[in-house]
Amino acid sequence: MIGVYIQETEATRMVDAIRAADAAGVPAFWLTVGGTAPDAAMVFAAAAMVTENIKLGTSIIPTWPHHPVALAQQALTMASLAPGRFRLGIGPSHDATMEATFGIEYKRPLLQLREYLTVLTELLRNGEVEFDGQFAKTKAKLAGPVDVPVMASALRPASFRLCGELADGAISWVAPWAYLRDIALPALQDGAASAGRTPPPLIAHVPVFLGSNKEEMLERSRGMIGRYGRLPNYRGMMDAAGFAASADGDVDPFLEALVIWGSDDTVASGLRQILNEGAGEIIVHPIFSSGDRDAYNQRLFEVISQANRLAGVTS
Repeated sequence: MIGVYIQETEATRMVDAIRAADAAGVPAFWLTVGGTAPDAAMVFAAAAMVTENIKLGTSIIPTWPHHPVALAQQALTMASLAPGRFRLGIGPSHDATMEATFGIEYKRPLLQLREYLTVLTELLRNGEVEFDGQFAKTKAKLAGPVDVPVMASALRPASFRLCGELADGAISWVAPWAYLRDIALPALQDGAASAGRTPPPLIAHVPVFLGSNKEEMLERSRGMIGRYGRLPNYRGMMDAAGFAASADGDVDPFLEALVIWGSDDTVASGLRQILNEGAGEIIVHPIFSSGDRDAYNQRLFEVISQANRLAGVTS
């Protein structure tokens, strides 16, 4: 399945974009809770009232400023408003963002994510949880189990193994498909095997540029993605993916491997190939060109629908 991520600055425009994607037959829509942007769960609650089929997923909600029981309450609400359509994606985000914005001491993020996943999945699957950890402490009970999958962000092999062990999916970001296929996916499978469970899907978050002008693609991609080369975890991923030079400022070779770009048919074919090579799902992240943004979105929806048809996916 191929869905889409589109971030707007206003909640009403987000709801409009979700409604347009639903009408165009796009099967899934994702939103990020980043910094002080509009709250994704509240946007999805509004969108649930004006859509019928499209799945609604968070990619991601940061764990540090949200208690897992509070997110379980949001999941409970969304399960009622959009039965079978809501997916909850969580992750620790970055130290710079969490410390500067929320004043949080960012430490041992993998352990924090493990505890968070343990509490959240147990509470939603069983309807109750009691946990006393280093980062999460709670004794809580719901009226009953809640049918909402819990996914988590992953970047390095250890986080993919953790998702394989505990989560309902692993969501990538700013990682080339070859790295995900050759390094991340085996780690996800290893984690699932260690827990004696079926591997959950790897959800590849893929930047897409509709256009055949390579220089324009690179110019617009640098502004959105180039800063990640300055973050330690992402530098480590780039090194493992064979792009160590990207961490030193020359991100163009990395961007060429990361972004799916070209004509509409070329992009649709590239997305289908990623599915064929092992991705369980794709989140298309548009890199906008100049021109009318709404028209670009509509064109993107048509490309996604075409790619889903080629892959045999129906909304």
